[in-house]
Amino acid sequence: MKYVDLRSDTVTWPTEEMRQVMAEAEVGDDVYGDDPTVRKLEVLAAEMVGKEAALFVPSGTFGNQLALLVHTTRGQEVLIPADCHVLEHEVGAASVIAGVQLRPIPHKNGVMDLEILKATIRSDDIHYPETGLIWLENAHSFGTVVPIEHMAEVKKIAESHSLKVHLDGARIFNAAAALGVDAKEIAKYADSVMFCLSKGLCAPVGSILAGDEEFIRRARKKRKLMGGGMRQVGIIAAAGVVALEKMTKRLHEDHERAKRLAELLDTISGISVMRDRLDINMVFFKFTKPLNDGAFVSYMLENGVKINPPEPGGVYRFVTHYWIDESAVERAVQLVEEFLKTTS
Repeated sequence: MKYVDLRSDTVTWPTEEMRQVMAEAEVGDDVYGDDPTVRKLEVLAAEMVGKEAALFVPSGTFGNQLALLVHTTRGQEVLIPADCHVLEHEVGAASVIAGVQLRPIPHKNGVMDLEILKATIRSDDIHYPETGLIWLENAHSFGTVVPIEHMAEVKKIAESHSLKVHLDGARIFNAAAALGVDAKEIAKYADSVMFCLSKGLCAPVGSILAGDEEFIRRARKKRKLMGGGMRQVGIIAAAGVVALEKMTKRLHEDHERAKRLAELLDTISGISVMRDRLDINMVFFKFTKPLNDGAFVSYMLENGVKINPPEPGGVYRFVTHYWIDESAVERAVQLVEEFLKTTS
């Protein structure tokens, strides 16, 4: 059975072009710095987000945790928007690898309360941890984009306290497409940025960490410490080059398809679509009456559509991507409607 997979934009498999360039990739030993395809990817990635240098890493979580390890010292505190990926979905790694604690700041769809942010920066006191870093996420895990003006204000606050800003930009190109700007206009308000090649861009694996040359020099050594020296990795870096050169330019199509999916779901009695989370390629919705979530997920799977169970609060997330076309959207909506009829 050919499945419609709405679980995430991480489920995309490589395009035929990616498979071809991977098969033909010129490689070397990247730990020695002599893999030409990796070097090409890193130069391109740095240029696209307006940074001096970049480093290819195995995953987004790896890139975020590496940034923490480089920016901070053990025992420091990192201020983050509540609900963001590094807090919710990275297995508590910040406490294990960098040895820092994460302090969440209230936010509205990724936009932090700036007065609370300023008040939360620690003063010099023997009882307090030292504030070591401010964290941003754009696009936010809620499927929303953070206005550039807000990022500029956060950067200004950080600089006034001699702090650095890291941007979890796993979907920075989605954010750029939604905001109608170049990705470097988003990244300019962060000292370092991580973004994924395997979320919506069809590369099979890999992420990028970018920053100034000194930051990346330190990150390269700590990448080795974390087990991220990947040797002849040009084979997968080749797909990353295609992802950046071509796939970043079509993300608006996924956004349009997500809006179409939301529009169709909204016509079904018993569903409430969260329209304030519809900036990129994600659709969040709830059922207005209790139902058997396990039965719903199983019903969809048995009929060829893969979805995740609901998040806390009964919120479902459907994600569009390169391999989701109009017929896939219509099929998914039809099944949701059919399931509700069987439970009424």
